[in-house]
Amino acid sequence: MSATPATPATPAVPAGAALPALPVLQADCSNCFALCCVALPFAKSNDFAVNKAAGTPCKNLQQDFRCGIHTRLRDKGFQGCTVFDCFGAGQQVSQVTFGGRDWRTHPGTAARMYEVFPVLRQLHELLFYVTAALALPAAAPVHADLNRALAETTQWTAADADALTALDVGDLRGRINTLLLRASELARAKAPARKKNHRGADLMGARLAGADLRGANLRGAYLIAANLNGADLRLADLIGADFRDADLRGADLRDTLFLTQPQLSAARGDARTKIPPTLARPAHWPA
Repeated sequence: MSATPATPATPAVPAGAALPALPVLQADCSNCFALCCVALPFAKSNDFAVNKAAGTPCKNLQQDFRCGIHTRLRDKGFQGCTVFDCFGAGQQVSQVTFGGRDWRTHPGTAARMYEVFPVLRQLHELLFYVTAALALPAAAPVHADLNRALAETTQWTAADADALTALDVGDLRGRINTLLLRASELARAKAPARKKNHRGADLMGARLAGADLRGANLRGAYLIAANLNGADLRLADLIGADFRDADLRGADLRDTLFLTQPQLSAARGDARTKIPPTLARPAHWPA
């Protein structure tokens, strides 16, 4: 049995040198080589009209790395594409890790680029959560540890492809998750309602219209097609919650903890749905 390779040390920063700047945590498709359309697989389902293997370009991808049906994705059966967000990892891999060398004109980079992309996406997602936790005044007791985690993860985003593919992202996620849990506990303690614990719960299709879920723990909960019409989710922890086709019409999502754009885009909302100012109202929601 071969030994498991050790996780490489965090990339060193020369004495006196500044840490790498925090990368942009929103997708910029104009500076990406359509990595989500090539590197990732998808299966024929309600989210995707066809099967596609990892490393194979989507049939709708054009030579200029743009989607040929971008404005009609939902109509053509590719609503999964409208929900996915790389948290800015696509342009980081394309322009930083590989220095602007795309997989078409430099085919030798393709396999490694596809391998690095999922790693960077996880790092950028972690940066999103850590940044969100640092914005919570109630989480001040763990801000110092969160800042150290932010610095370490930011350094990793600037590492080369070899270091990134050798990185044990699971270990990093585990250490950061401990901090995020503590930040969540501190923030949710401020909620006036009784704190409901639905962590990892199967709430698919649940009737939760008008429910008071302030300060609830909904981490990893399955809320697929749940009726949350008019529910109050302020200060609820939503890391990993599955909101596919959930009814969020009229729901209050202000001040929720760790809500992401993909989660919001996967749900059904309307003009009455209150969302955090840092997120965008999905284009497919009715006005």
